[in-house]
Amino acid sequence: MDKKAVRLFFSKKGRAVYISHLDLLRTMQRALKRAGIPVWYSEGFNPRIYLNFPLALSVGTDGEHEAMDFYITDEISFEQIVDDLNAVLPEGLHALSAAAPVYLNKEITSARYIVRADGITEEQLCALLSQPAIEVQKHSKKKGMVTVDIKPHVKVTDIIKTESGIIFTLDLPAGNELNLNPSLFTDKLTEGSDGEIVSITRTKIFCGENELR
Repeated sequence: MDKKAVRLFFSKKGRAVYISHLDLLRTMQRALKRAGIPVWYSEGFNPRIYLNFPLALSVGTDGEHEAMDFYITDEISFEQIVDDLNAVLPEGLHALSAAAPVYLNKEITSARYIVRADGITEEQLCALLSQPAIEVQKHSKKKGMVTVDIKPHVKVTDIIKTESGIIFTLDLPAGNELNLNPSLFTDKLTEGSDGEIVSITRTKIFCGENELR
């Protein structure tokens, strides 16, 4: 058969959140080999398993529904791919589902995060959001470090008070046009306070109004 595109969704939690993007790539390549999945290799003098992650996940951030693309060269069901990978994946990585890709990587527009903050109140969060601008330092490939106002791109919803702080949902741009790391916002939130960010979990990746599939 000709090579067939596969999009695998997986979770990255626990100790696995500290695996760098490069190490995740290597871990998944090894897992595909160990699982015996008939994957397609790049051509040339040093063939390697072709893998692509539509949207890289920052070190320290949990991922509930991450995506990984590769090709297969022989008949195997999507369900079998998931089962075979789960038999060899290390702790913290878990295959959820697999299917043919629906959206292109370039169609990704935003991502959703759940942020848990201790020592931060709802009033502090609202005070930050009510500022006329939320200026942060962001690295630019062409200009180095530049000052950017991220307020127009930040959407906060579902604020929940806890005994130690708050939990809230954070939507940010992602993809080729503009990609904002949630730490840009959370660092401003905790700036000058005793509060701390306990966890950041990416829950969804969007292509317009639709979830990445």
